[in-house]
Amino acid sequence: MTDDLDLDELAADLADFAPQDKKGGRSPREERIIAGFEEIQRFAEAHGRAPVHGESNDIFERLYAVRLDRLRGLEECRSLLAPLDKQGLLAGVARPAAEPAESIDDDELLAELEGMDASDITELRHVRTAADKRAAEEIANRTPCEDFDRFKPLLVQVKKDLDAGIRQTRRFQTMAEIKEGEFFIVGGQIAYVAGVGKEFVTEYDRRDSRLRVIYDNGTESDVLLRSLQRALHRDEAGRRITDPTAGPLFSGESEDGDLASGTIYVLRSKSNDPAIAQHHDVLHKIGVTGGDVTKRIANAALDPTFLLAEVEVVTTYKLLNISRTKLENLIHRIFDPARLDIEIKDRFGNPVVPREWFLVPLFVIEEAIERIKDGTIIDYVYDPKLAKLIHR
Repeated sequence: MTDDLDLDELAADLADFAPQDKKGGRSPREERIIAGFEEIQRFAEAHGRAPVHGESNDIFERLYAVRLDRLRGLEECRSLLAPLDKQGLLAGVARPAAEPAESIDDDELLAELEGMDASDITELRHVRTAADKRAAEEIANRTPCEDFDRFKPLLVQVKKDLDAGIRQTRRFQTMAEIKEGEFFIVGGQIAYVAGVGKEFVTEYDRRDSRLRVIYDNGTESDVLLRSLQRALHRDEAGRRITDPTAGPLFSGESEDGDLASGTIYVLRSKSNDPAIAQHHDVLHKIGVTGGDVTKRIANAALDPTFLLAEVEVVTTYKLLNISRTKLENLIHRIFDPARLDIEIKDRFGNPVVPREWFLVPLFVIEEAIERIKDGTIIDYVYDPKLAKLIHR
């Protein structure tokens, strides 16, 4: 069975519930057509208009709108119904054949029709809109995440990665994209799939799984995979968040057409401040500049960014054809756990917190640069206690 059932098929199926008593020598098919049209007429009389398409409308109106399109498009139906069409419903324009038919999830329809008998089907009754149902389900299904402290750092980092351009968002496409460890944006919140339960087959012969989804507002939901799929499809702002990847940032040799983007520089401070001097061998400033590094550090002793002290250039790396800002953000994200936490005052007495100094050994910085080059950095994080990059 397909994921979506065409409303045309559903309308045809529901038409079979209409009364089929033979009148005036008409065939059962003609009686069903008339009965179906009479339902549309009752809707129009009750609402003062013809039924229209739209996901925000209840399921019966959507079914009537599809049925009316079909009746308008078939000559035999128009001929049969014209004498009965006192409201002029057939005068409207049917949707072009090339226009895709509205679709609705069959589970949703069956849930709406649950408990109704044949007579109920032929009577218009209020059914909650899909939007109402989803909102109610969201409220009912989300609960506070008791171990949110485990997931908060992940969600915070993903937001930083998005801000820095290290991760991207893509329009959600298929159910196969929903896997353990993946991040999404749904309902305006970042959602993390923390667990995927054992796959099972529903009563409608559809594969499904139960998920544990953690949201960045500290809540979680025990939701079906297909429910998350539907929410992502229906949310105009719903997105899949890509894995962080820098790609091949550097090439071994410069080629014709390569554009110089700038330079990564690693500096050491010559400050005599005890809080800084004690970390002389492992305290490094890592930055990226589009200009000359020598000119960049010329006034270091007057610049709080350089800890108001002279600096020495430890090493540099030339950049080709890459975004300096994104690369700098990537490097700083990697070493964020080892960022120097210090506040100094500039020459005017204003407090300044330098953000580009890290307590990281030089050999680790060099390893990180190499892993950025070959793209393997996405598999590593920096552990300040071990002073090394470790595999995730």
